[in-house]
Amino acid sequence: MKKLNTFNLKGDIFGGITAGIVALPLALAFGIQAFGVIDVQDIPNIGAIGALAGLVGAIMIGFFAALFGGTPSQISGPTGPMTVITATLISGIWSSGTTQSIETVLITMSVAGMLCGLFQILFGILKIGKYIRYIPYPVLSGFMSGIGIIIILQQIYPLFGMKSPVLIVDMITQFPSKIAGFDLYALLFGIATIVIIYLFPLITKKVPATLVALIAVTIISLFVKSFNPALTIGEIPSGMPLPFFAKFSLAGIAWGGVLKTAVIPALTLAGLGSIDTLLTSVVADNITKTKHNSNKELIGQGIGNFFAGIFCGIGGAGATMRTVVNVKSGGRTRISGIVHAIFLLAILLGLGRFVKYVPLSVLSGILITVGIGIIDFKGLKDLPNIPRADAVVLLTVLFLTVFVDLLIAVGIGMIIACVLFMKRAGDLVESGYNAGEITQFDKEMPWSDENGLTDDIKHQIYIQRLNGPIFFGSITRFQEVMHDVPDDVKVVIIRMRLVSFMDQSGLYAMETAIKDLQAKGVMVLMTIIQPQPMYMLTKMNVIPALIPQEHTFPTFEDCTHFLEELFHLN
Repeated sequence: MKKLNTFNLKGDIFGGITAGIVALPLALAFGIQAFGVIDVQDIPNIGAIGALAGLVGAIMIGFFAALFGGTPSQISGPTGPMTVITATLISGIWSSGTTQSIETVLITMSVAGMLCGLFQILFGILKIGKYIRYIPYPVLSGFMSGIGIIIILQQIYPLFGMKSPVLIVDMITQFPSKIAGFDLYALLFGIATIVIIYLFPLITKKVPATLVALIAVTIISLFVKSFNPALTIGEIPSGMPLPFFAKFSLAGIAWGGVLKTAVIPALTLAGLGSIDTLLTSVVADNITKTKHNSNKELIGQGIGNFFAGIFCGIGGAGATMRTVVNVKSGGRTRISGIVHAIFLLAILLGLGRFVKYVPLSVLSGILITVGIGIIDFKGLKDLPNIPRADAVVLLTVLFLTVFVDLLIAVGIGMIIACVLFMKRAGDLVESGYNAGEITQFDKEMPWSDENGLTDDIKHQIYIQRLNGPIFFGSITRFQEVMHDVPDDVKVVIIRMRLVSFMDQSGLYAMETAIKDLQAKGVMVLMTIIQPQPMYMLTKMNVIPALIPQEHTFPTFEDCTHFLEELFHLN
């Protein structure tokens, strides 16, 4: 761990507090979602137990991941995907019939969290972080959309003031028969929460809409005397969090059974949390123009999840929305993440007694907006236009995520994507493509047809030569070299002559790179686009929406003539 950098202390403090304000309602909501399978008739204070677990998880992961991680501006805490796994674990324990003890549930969850942390630390030591680049976009898109759908389905029942079934299929099939028992006030409070979250940013974005919705609707609910108090969080225990071994008697615990129950969910949490975190790290890099250390970040996340487990908090990962809020509020170093965690701890120590009045449907409304935000609408909208193979992978992963198992979904999605890519590579070889060619995005010697460029033109342009397919395995390097384009150039020429294939991952990477260049006022030109990439670029409207047709050229000589006219060199 490096010494804390205080060069941006004011921005880090403000960013950390702002991120903490955003994190508070989410931590409460995710915690309650994780324990939502347990009926309040069985455990009357289950809402408070869940809220406390979410808050403790946010504190522990936020603090230790910031202190030891490899992405300075990242804010970590409970996230939608991680909460879904934790909820599945708790559901399995509670509905197994072997125990109805909340202590056993919490101990098993704690062990799973600790194991998750140890797995992530191991991932970092083995330098597994670099392999995140090999997950194709359709797999991530289908997976994240599936997670978003699960969150929405799980929160529909609490939104109506009802207990949700455990299985996704039951949530769908039983809803018509159970809807008659809904609570009108709970539904109104939940809908009001959703409306505020979407409309309040039209007034101002300086105050987090989720916090405004939480406070405003809770205050309104206090004046509705007929609202059922059982549909609120309940009082959260205040004071410093205690380790699970100090809170519960461990006598009589069947540790063999606990470990057997916890190990697979722990591995799933570790894998999913690592993916979730490193994707957020990439987002942070793009905003701050920095480069994270992926393996160090995994170690930091592992330490955070290990301590979250010890203190009965739910697991978490790097949180995209909270990280973006932190950066835009001035946070740049690990101090911001530490401040965010200390802020939440202060809430737990001093203000926890006020949280008990929050209606559960308000938190459901918050989570439904989170679920909607997780769904990859862009990927789903582009399904008719992307290659059929990518569409099959995306839909397969989405279906398996929602109705089967998250880990199985990713595994099968990766297998299908790899098999399809091998077929594509074989087709390219058979059609005359050089099998020994690998994708390279390096600054290399000019190609022979560039000799006609005059010095006047050379000083104002930047040529990016692409050698080989742009696909999920090569986009990380592609993104790196596109970020290295000098700031003072007026024109960037992307040479596509040797790009024989582009998948959905490559297409979105290209689209993002073009938008980033154009945002800097740079004109982007393309030359010699082969049929398959041209089909992808036109089908997805990159050409002509981003790059006009007149800025694409069949030969480099044509491009040279255009540049001469552009710079008035004739």
